[in-house]
Amino acid sequence: MAQTDVFYCEPRKQTGTGGARAARREGWVPGVLYGGDQGPVAISLKSNEVNKAYLNGRLRSHLAKIDVPGEDGQQPVIARDVQVHPVKGHPIHVDLMRVDEKTRIDVEVSVRFINEEKSPGLKKGGVLNVVRHAVEVYAPATAIPEVFEIDVTGLEVGDGIHASAITLPKGVTFVITDRDFTIATIAAPSALRSSDDEAEATAGAAEGEDKKEEEAKED
Repeated sequence: MAQTDVFYCEPRKQTGTGGARAARREGWVPGVLYGGDQGPVAISLKSNEVNKAYLNGRLRSHLAKIDVPGEDGQQPVIARDVQVHPVKGHPIHVDLMRVDEKTRIDVEVSVRFINEEKSPGLKKGGVLNVVRHAVEVYAPATAIPEVFEIDVTGLEVGDGIHASAITLPKGVTFVITDRDFTIATIAAPSALRSSDDEAEATAGAAEGEDKKEEEAKED
């Protein structure tokens, strides 16, 4: 089961650039809380809690909760926009959306390949060429899949892995619905590809010479 982060949250009295800078100086990450049947609210989040979730890959596309002083219980939220410092690489602003069991959102879910040792193509030296490291789906905000596992057992060189290889949980659908898009392929080893390319080039050259000889005879 995926870990759910809980962020301590306080209303932010100062808004705008000046207010955001003041919050950062005091060890907070400024943000906005919106969605549901309530209006947007300027908030501040504890930097250490936000940074921990970000470094562990849980800040985006993962359900979290906020603990607001003076309010009963914890509110489920999901980060919809995260601005990161261009040099230091840590979050400097986070927009959180309130969600409930009826909320459906589009999110990217990572893919993980299993049983690579049972793929004849990979055992022969083939390469797992990953086209998509994540796939975009519509999912209930409170039941977002943590990861999609794809079994490569039995796959040979030249085989492709498509969206249909993923078993979607109930209530989850792909954003792309007009085709069975490719997620990965089992590519030939580079040495074999080079050998094939060389053979093809040689065959092409031979065909060219044959054609020249035929044309010379006709003349």
